[in-house]
Amino acid sequence: IAETGAGQHGVATATACALFDLECVVYMGEEDVKRQALNVYRMQLLGAEVRPVSSGTRTLKDATNEAIRDWVTNVDSTHYIIGSVVGPDPFPRMVRDFQSIIGRESREQFLEGLGCLPASVVACVGGGSNAMGMFHPFVSDEYVELVGVEAGGSGIESGHHSASLAAG
Repeated sequence: IAETGAGQHGVATATACALFDLECVVYMGEEDVKRQALNVYRMQLLGAEVRPVSSGTRTLKDATNEAIRDWVTNVDSTHYIIGSVVGPDPFPRMVRDFQSIIGRESREQFLEGLGCLPASVVACVGGGSNAMGMFHPFVSDEYVELVGVEAGGSGIESGHHSASLAAG
């Protein structure tokens, strides 16, 4: 099982399961299912069952809750391929380590191509995996600014946004 918001982690999980002929269930918030119809289609083409989550905000947070519920209920027969920076240790560190290839490659390419590090590194901060993976190799570089970007939607004041860090 897996959870996904934008769908990339769901597609990756569905691909791995298809390769090894494993059952695949991907939890996705009902709102995200609508917004990411193409990735839902890809997961289904790969044989995954996409379970829309209609509780709460119907987004990644609730999909994660449902995936964890499924996992702890069926722990003997289920493996949870976590894709967000959530949950108890060691799960956030695992996601960081698996996703950090993006940051390591970026860092290496800057050093090889320009002979220096960038002034800023920018990453989206939905479920945290992209930002954690991109930022981690640069954390100890005091002169590299790390910038997380969230979807502002109709503006924070409107309540129609995905800016959980800026607005809670």
